[in-house]
Amino acid sequence: MANNDFTRRNFIGKTVAGLAGVAISTGASSMSAVSYKRIIGSNDRINIGFLGCGSRSRGHQSMVNASAKDKNLAVVAVCDIWKNNKEKAAANCKKLFGTDVQQFKYSEDMLKMPELDAVMIGTGDFQHAKLLAEVVKAGKDCYCEKPMAIDVEDAKLARNAVLASSQVVQLGSQWVSDPIQLKVRDIIRSGRLGQITKIDQVWNDNEPRWHVPNDPDVAAIREEDTDWKRWLLGKPYVPFDPWKYFEFRIFRDYSGGITSQWMSHGAGLVHFYTDTAIPDSMVANGGIFGWPDIRQNPDTFQALATYDDAKFLYSYATNFANMFGDYTCIRGKEGTLFAHGGEGSSRWFFIPEHQNLPGGFDFYEGMKEAIKSGKAEIVTTEEYGMKLGPVNVNDNMPFHLNNWIDCMRNRNVVPNGNIHTGFWHSIASIMATQAYREGKKLYWDRTKEEIVDHPVII
Repeated sequence: MANNDFTRRNFIGKTVAGLAGVAISTGASSMSAVSYKRIIGSNDRINIGFLGCGSRSRGHQSMVNASAKDKNLAVVAVCDIWKNNKEKAAANCKKLFGTDVQQFKYSEDMLKMPELDAVMIGTGDFQHAKLLAEVVKAGKDCYCEKPMAIDVEDAKLARNAVLASSQVVQLGSQWVSDPIQLKVRDIIRSGRLGQITKIDQVWNDNEPRWHVPNDPDVAAIREEDTDWKRWLLGKPYVPFDPWKYFEFRIFRDYSGGITSQWMSHGAGLVHFYTDTAIPDSMVANGGIFGWPDIRQNPDTFQALATYDDAKFLYSYATNFANMFGDYTCIRGKEGTLFAHGGEGSSRWFFIPEHQNLPGGFDFYEGMKEAIKSGKAEIVTTEEYGMKLGPVNVNDNMPFHLNNWIDCMRNRNVVPNGNIHTGFWHSIASIMATQAYREGKKLYWDRTKEEIVDHPVII
């Protein structure tokens, strides 16, 4: 079967020898000798290095610090081509872990450390895939931030490199390890919703997201203090631009913006909830309506995708100029799962469909009445250490990191955010980006693994 036909139902529950077993089952090449240099035992300390030391890496450092004692973790290195980031990260690691870490400008030098077991990548969106491939080829396990890739060929490059190795890779789509989202998936798998026909995600904000007019880093950096050509990592050369360097998310060549950052989470959760993979078709629209600044990517965006085999429509929408009414709604013929709040919300309700309410189910009054009468079942429970109340959104909760660490030690269980789920969310977000930019309805050719502009006859 084609790699994208390796669906979630086929994948979940399989026991493999890390991802080497997956590589064998999909016809990828066997692991290289470098992968055998250090096999982590159940009690061994795991030595971690941080690659890319900006704001997301500070979150990674916080995550490792929270689990360091319980999971026997240490930090041994930081790597960033800008000396300020590198030095700040080293100082923060000294503060958090009480040790002096080695500092590197270039990833290939850090990856030569024999004591280094694993790397956490927190670089720019367009750099993730190539660096992930580099890390696993060096025989190191990897936690790589999402999106895994912003173009199809890089997504294939990363997937092939991981499947050809024995390394344990976790993509940073952290909600797939969140106990609340796991419970949502369990309800869907139970069949209580009946046939699902539509999933809506509306996740908003009201600020010039990813653009800081007085960004202190932009003011501080000098081209001689970094390596601009290295930062471009194969992108067409343009003169040094500190705005692109730090605010890559708003520039077309380096990110899809909303699609790469937020919709990658959204599509990944849809795949997670429904045991599906890549959309069959995609349309998108939007524009720069609220914040006409230096950005090239939209601040208002909507996409519609179909999953033909599962027979449902997926709607994703974000507005950065109005934050009213964030929600996720999963609609089945027998019931609805509804979450107040945006990405990662813990405020979920199950509402049976056939309640014989006068005039149908009013969105606002109906929800209040259903909750008051007990017809809406509160999904969030204290069983998971969370109560109904403020929306629980924390990018640095321990579940996802701990899942990766446990898989590194076990090496016969695949992480929740594995290379396949990373490939799937990447293609979904790439399709949405391309559909918006080209103004076309696009399709995924499962056999050729290509985005095309015409329906695919199978």
